[in-house]
Amino acid sequence: MEKKRIGSRVGTLINHYGIYLMFVVLIAASTIISPRFMTYKNLISVSKQISVTAVMSFGMTLLIISGQIDLSMGSTIALSGMVSINAFLATGSYFVAFLVACAVAVLVGYINGHLITTLRLPGFIATMSMDTIARGAVYLYTKGSPIYQIGDYGQVSTTYVGIFPLPVIIMVVVGIICHIILRYTRFGRSLYACGGNIDAAEASGINVGRTKRMAFVVSGLFVGIAAVLQMARLNSGLPDTAEGYHADAIAAAVIGGTSFTGGTGTAIGTIVGAFIIGIISNILNLCGVQSYVQQIVKGTIIVVAVSFDLLGKARKIRKIQK
Repeated sequence: MEKKRIGSRVGTLINHYGIYLMFVVLIAASTIISPRFMTYKNLISVSKQISVTAVMSFGMTLLIISGQIDLSMGSTIALSGMVSINAFLATGSYFVAFLVACAVAVLVGYINGHLITTLRLPGFIATMSMDTIARGAVYLYTKGSPIYQIGDYGQVSTTYVGIFPLPVIIMVVVGIICHIILRYTRFGRSLYACGGNIDAAEASGINVGRTKRMAFVVSGLFVGIAAVLQMARLNSGLPDTAEGYHADAIAAAVIGGTSFTGGTGTAIGTIVGAFIIGIISNILNLCGVQSYVQQIVKGTIIVVAVSFDLLGKARKIRKIQK
């Protein structure tokens, strides 16, 4: 009996803190594999590289917690980012650039939410269709031509505040906002309720449709911010950018403990998940591993993370049934 209790406690600790243990082990292993890993320059580089993924992932976390998903994030980044660049070139204002990017991405998010809650389309179908629509829209808008001369737009990526790059600071601020939403707001509690048990959420008086639409709107806001960071990082406007970025956002959220079946997840876990993906990519780069192999590794990580999530969910159900 005592052994079972100890085993149960260990299992509980692993479920709650396993992601952080994995993070520490990964850092230790990376330090051993490559002496360059723990240098200031490399750590800053990793942080800047994951800033776009992390900001997207916070939005994906909100959606997955509520029982939804967004496969159109990459195309939305391309569309809102290209419009943002033209707005900046016309006005010279970074505020306008961020505002326009967020407005376009929020509009796309609202349409996704409307398709799902009003027309009752499955989230997978609605957002996959939107991915194609948004990508087509950006090619139509740009006539398929990149924008290489973007003026000082790229300074968003190269500006430092003290020793920290601006993209990293923006990532942290968005993470704090996401944490506050999930931990301290009624909207956050509604997201957990919708993803955990939609029937119970409706019975408790939660407007499920409005909650899910708001989740897509807030997620769109985060995607708009990520769009500016992405275009600034590239220092050019590329209509084909961010292909498949939704996969990285899903991976970061799920690795960070967000349950793919909904109702569970944290902003802190998500940023740790984003760092895990970034560190793995970084150490593979330092070791000279081809980018194609890195894609295989990322795909495998998603499969493993979702499998563990589903297995954990199944174990909980069996315990309840017993």
